This record gives sequence, C-alpha cells and structure tokens, in this order.
Amino acid sequence: MTEAARQRGSPPEKGDPPGKEDGGGGGGGVALKKEIGLLSACGIIVGNIIGSGIFVSPKGVLENSGCVGLALLVWGATGAVTAVGALCYAELGVTIPRSGGDYAYVKEIFGGLAGFLRLWIAVLVIYPTNQAVIALTFANYVLHPLFPTCPVPEPALRLLAAACLLLLTWVNCASVRWATRVQDVFTAGKLLALALIIAPLTTPSPPNCPLPPLITTN
Repeated sequence: MTEAARQRGSPPEKGDPPGKEDGGGGGGGVALKKEIGLLSACGIIVGNIIGSGIFVSPKGVLENSGCVGLALLVWGATGAVTAVGALCYAELGVTIPRSGGDYAYVKEIFGGLAGFLRLWIAVLVIYPTNQAVIALTFANYVLHPLFPTCPVPEPALRLLAAACLLLLTWVNCASVRWATRVQDVFTAGKLLALALIIAPLTTPSPPNCPLPPLITTN
C-alpha cells in the first residue's frame, strides 16, 4: 500500500504520454490553459494600475482644494504614499512567494481565519463595489453627451451600468481570449485619454494665449 502511494505521487516516467500519471489511472493533474500572451498580460497590469478613478477624482480634488498648486500638492503626496504601498507589496511578494495576493499574505501573517475573512470581504464587498463604481463612471461618460443641459437620469445611468457589468461578466465566462482582447481595448483607451490630457500641457502655448482650464465647474 505504501509503495502504491509512493507511485501515485511520483512524476511520470520518461517516455510516458503527457497527462499520464498515477500508474495509468487517468487521474492527471488539472492545470489552466495558457491563453494570455505577453501583450495581454501587460494590458491587464497597466489597466489595473491606471484605474478608472483617475478620470473622476481630479475634478473633486480641484474643486475642494481651490487652486491648482494645492491640487498638485495633494496628488504628489498621495503618489508618494502609493509608491510606499507598492514597495511594501513588492517586498511581500519576495518574502512570501505564493499565489493568492492579499489572501496569501494575510493568511501567512495573521492565520487562516484572518485570511478567510479577507477573501470573503474582497469577494462580497471590495471587488463588487469597485466594479460598480467603474460601471457607473463609464455610464456617466457615455450618457453625458446625450443630456448636455441637464443631469443624466438616474434610471438610465443604472441600467447602462448594469448592462455593462452583465456583458463583461458574460465575456469573461465565455472566453478568456475575448476577455483579454476587451481588456486590451480598454487599456488602450485609458492610455489614449491620458495622452490627450497630458499632451496640451507639455506643448508650449503661443504668447498671450493661456492654456484652457483642465476642469470646468458649473
């Protein structure tokens, strides 16, 4: 029995066909099919780093700060704090080389219960609310040109946001390849939008011609 157990856990011998394990019993290991290429992987990382909130929060920061200098100071301070957090995550990834992200780190440091709670909070609260905010932001930008003189109706905003979430959920469940292509398109859109915002700031303006305001308030 012990010899059979050892053979069951041993790797396949040289010359065996792929997936043949456990003495030919057909109980090979389960692995994910690799369908994400280098470009799609970079698109996912860049898309996660450049969040959709970058197109929402600047208006609130500038309105509440009252001047451009203070707004830039706030952005600089938050950028420094974010850089420190990124360095902490990099150190955690080197110290605890396990897959699972926050769950693996919390479980390793604080125990299984804390890791379990962190995972369920992420699934039930953090990720759904994050996706809801992104969908509402997208719906607001899409519907705003249709209602230039009045606020966007709340039912239309919610319906479009829900339709976007359902569509993206179906795409992710149907095909990984199509999901990565959608991610690439949205990442390219984010980079293009940022380029359109940053390019006028880096281009020298003609004499006696001030730059247009970045954000207009009603």
